[in-house]
Amino acid sequence: MENTTEHVKCLIIGSGPAGYTAAIYAARANMAPVMYQGLQPGGQLTITNDVENFPGYPDGIMGPEMMEDLKKQAARFGTDIRYGLATAVDFSGHPHRVTIDETKQITADSVIIATGASAKWLGLESEARLNGSGVSACAVCDGFFYRGKDVAIVGAGDTAAEEATYLANLCNKVYMLVRKGEMRASKIMQKRVLDNPKIEVLFDTATDEILGQFAVEGVRVKNLLTHETRELAVEGFFVAIGHEPNSKIFQPYLHHDEQGYLKTIPGSAKTNVDGVFACGDVQDFTYRQAVTAAGSGCMAALDAERYLAALGVH
Repeated sequence: MENTTEHVKCLIIGSGPAGYTAAIYAARANMAPVMYQGLQPGGQLTITNDVENFPGYPDGIMGPEMMEDLKKQAARFGTDIRYGLATAVDFSGHPHRVTIDETKQITADSVIIATGASAKWLGLESEARLNGSGVSACAVCDGFFYRGKDVAIVGAGDTAAEEATYLANLCNKVYMLVRKGEMRASKIMQKRVLDNPKIEVLFDTATDEILGQFAVEGVRVKNLLTHETRELAVEGFFVAIGHEPNSKIFQPYLHHDEQGYLKTIPGSAKTNVDGVFACGDVQDFTYRQAVTAAGSGCMAALDAERYLAALGVH
């Protein structure tokens, strides 16, 4: 059990493109950043096979390899990268207090939150097993790999409608699986989907099983009114039922929207608490891309550096 309190200049909570980029900038600015990686070191990209849309990798790169590269770059400049999960915070005074793994106490002059967001899943065994092998929670990230192929997407909101339309530009056919008899998406998005000849919407339909041993070969769906099942021959299965920002422990202190995404002052990574900054998917419900996360990580480190300088912390 840890009984001592450690003080740091800059604490980064969470890894991934946002956290590692913040660490690179903070370390090069002599801010001596300490990073706790969280439950999923490297973030969502560690369960992404091929990354082809991040600048600087003309041949693409595997997600875990890319995260390892970013980690090494952050470590090279002196980031203290540690395993551990932030389990509680106290942002009511200064310095800020963060509890790691429910035992270790850290006080910090500045805190950069880069805890990301977690995709919501259906909870099927086959979904977890084939994640990264045809199952994806990001059409913009992975749709390119299914050009000219048949795919299915689960969801009924604006994001699902938007991603179905995006996939229809690339794929031969898109089955959109909607559990209820109507979509939740806005009228204009519904019209866009229903008017697209490449999209077939299956209402009152649930996913029974994703088929395939090593890669997606199809999906068995069930009509919730007739209880009949049928199999759709698809090679890609996209889940678009939402994301949940990993922000619960911060919400008592930081402004957030109704979904839990942390609010930052426009044009910055600053939150409503001085010295606390947020970057990446924990505050970005719009884009959720590795490159935008990295950019916001840079913003957070620069904002933190200026904050510490104004505070007179050297």
